[in-house]
Amino acid sequence: MALIAVLWIVAALSIMVTGLVYTVRQQIQIAATQRDQVSGQAAGEAALALALQDIMANGTRITAISSTTVPYGGVEVAVEIAPLNGWISLNGAGAPLLADLLRIAGGLDQARAEALAKDIVEWRSSRPDIDPTTAGAAAMLPRRFEAPEDLLLVPGIDYPLYARIAPLVSADLFGNAQVNPQAAPPEVLAVLAQGNMGRVAQYVAQRNAGDPGDASGFVNASAAGGGSGAYRLRAKVPLDAGKILLLTRDVALGGGYSRGVPWRVLRTDRQIIGANAG
Repeated sequence: MALIAVLWIVAALSIMVTGLVYTVRQQIQIAATQRDQVSGQAAGEAALALALQDIMANGTRITAISSTTVPYGGVEVAVEIAPLNGWISLNGAGAPLLADLLRIAGGLDQARAEALAKDIVEWRSSRPDIDPTTAGAAAMLPRRFEAPEDLLLVPGIDYPLYARIAPLVSADLFGNAQVNPQAAPPEVLAVLAQGNMGRVAQYVAQRNAGDPGDASGFVNASAAGGGSGAYRLRAKVPLDAGKILLLTRDVALGGGYSRGVPWRVLRTDRQIIGANAG
């Protein structure tokens, strides 16, 4: 009996030690992952800042999607720069363009899309809900979308719908009524092409070949396609285990100072993706 008791105690201690070792290993892995994410975040922010400094130093106005590689801390960070007018502006797009967005990307029927598009325009055109007798209420400017998440404040927009259309919109300060096709991602081009994916594929192929192509087939496309002074930058920072930290930031040059730099940060998003993700 004593021998059996000793064996049970040894077995219990073995299980406890094994569990403790497993827990310690997990904590080490979590700490290492967090360390990599922090260092990757720093490298991504530095790469974006260097890319913006280069834009301002050269005095160039980027009108189409461009890519560059920024070395920082021994890491080659791929940076993509695109004018923010390549996305649909929540503060400038008219009801017809918003209806196309809700119908093609959001999956709504025509009648529902048109009604909800009007609600979005009315929401941004109205003043905040305040007492009209409050001092300065008459001079208060209409509401604006400060972030894509503000769409959830519009009655009728639930989270599933928001999740479908959020990647295609921007809350820029300039309120562009039209979209620059040279800077638009394929999902936005699909809205402009009324869902004609063949037209989108043809245009993207021309654009990738260095030819701006004919954008006349896109509804609500800007003929000029000029830069807007606001950009969406994406930095891809390689991490361990083949993962990539994707840091996305919308900025406006000359739109006021933010965090001590000569540009204003409108939005920042960070996510970890696989090495083969887009």
